[in-house]
Amino acid sequence: MLSHRQLFLAHVGQTSPLSLMLEVDRAEGMYIYDTDGKAYLDFNSGISVSSLGHCHPYITKAIHEQVDRYMHTMVYGEHIQSPQIQFSTLLTRVLNNGLDTVYFANCGTEVVEIAMKLAKRYTRRYEIISATNAYHGSTAGAEALRSDHEFTRAFAPNLPGIQHIRFNHFEDLHKITTKTAAVIMEPVQAEAGVVPPEQDYLKAVEARCKEVRALFILDEIQTGFGRTGYLFAHQKYGVVPDVLLLAKSMGGGMPVGACVSRQEILSAFTKKPSLGHITTFGGHPVCVAAAHAMLTYISTESLVCHVQEKEAYLRRHLVHPIIKEVRSSGLMMAVELTKRKYLKHVVAKAFELGLLIDYFLFNDRCFRMAPPLIIEQAEMDKGIGILLEAMDFASNQYRKLE
Repeated sequence: MLSHRQLFLAHVGQTSPLSLMLEVDRAEGMYIYDTDGKAYLDFNSGISVSSLGHCHPYITKAIHEQVDRYMHTMVYGEHIQSPQIQFSTLLTRVLNNGLDTVYFANCGTEVVEIAMKLAKRYTRRYEIISATNAYHGSTAGAEALRSDHEFTRAFAPNLPGIQHIRFNHFEDLHKITTKTAAVIMEPVQAEAGVVPPEQDYLKAVEARCKEVRALFILDEIQTGFGRTGYLFAHQKYGVVPDVLLLAKSMGGGMPVGACVSRQEILSAFTKKPSLGHITTFGGHPVCVAAAHAMLTYISTESLVCHVQEKEAYLRRHLVHPIIKEVRSSGLMMAVELTKRKYLKHVVAKAFELGLLIDYFLFNDRCFRMAPPLIIEQAEMDKGIGILLEAMDFASNQYRKLE
């Protein structure tokens, strides 16, 4: 009889030749457990998804209650469903910035696609500008925003009308013109290795967009819901986007996303033509019930106000000869090593010792840390201890060869 591992490789589509191959049995709080009972302390949160940890009781209770009432009834926007009303009402209240309408979707890459269509429809322009070394998703449109042509040319021809500017380079902002439909940008670049904006950079982008009447779109798919120490990162940096994109941690572990804007803008989908964007499962009541529970919990508990304290604690204790720099925005962290060759050994050894960290797409000297916001000091100390041991191992591997 074939093992689960063999069946996984035989029948589940793979994304690389080197899967992590962690066979998950269950997950709870800060830990994932494999089928042998080994516990892994999760410093990755499924790429910033599980911000309340795994199977948080407040989330699972909301899921169970909604499942008992109803699940899918009709494609998005056709039926009045309580979870959508509750979430959108709460979200627009806590935003309190004029973004008063929520379009629900299934995931981050879909909300990026929605935003791109919306910008073209609303402005009647087709040029869209993104930043170099940004990642906005893997569907054809979202992938076209990616700047590394060595990757995107494998899927050519790509969507026309895409231009790029360098993040944090004020001198590139003149490229945003009256031909530009929208600028889409992460408030903190994630896959580049956690690159926060320079002082007033996002304000300058926002001002330039207003000047030329282009939409200012912020991709907060990773930074949203407390990750940076503010409920949303644009609040941290003093800007208000025309369109706000949310997903990942929004559903507390359930697949859901949202494109948030002003009604004036989002209503462009309702006419000339109507059904400007439609989705079967976007706004699924079970997923949105989980999202409402997530937002209710995180906006009423003290988790977010402690994020920067936890960030400071991790930075203070992550000291090792092979660490070149630690960059962070809240509990969104990149640890850059002095030599590229250390990276794979640190990640692999940490995994062996029971700690989950990860790589970045566009930075091969850094490992990623994005632990659940519920992390406490004991868990931080345990993770730091494993990381320091893993870095000792990595440096010793090459010291033996020298």
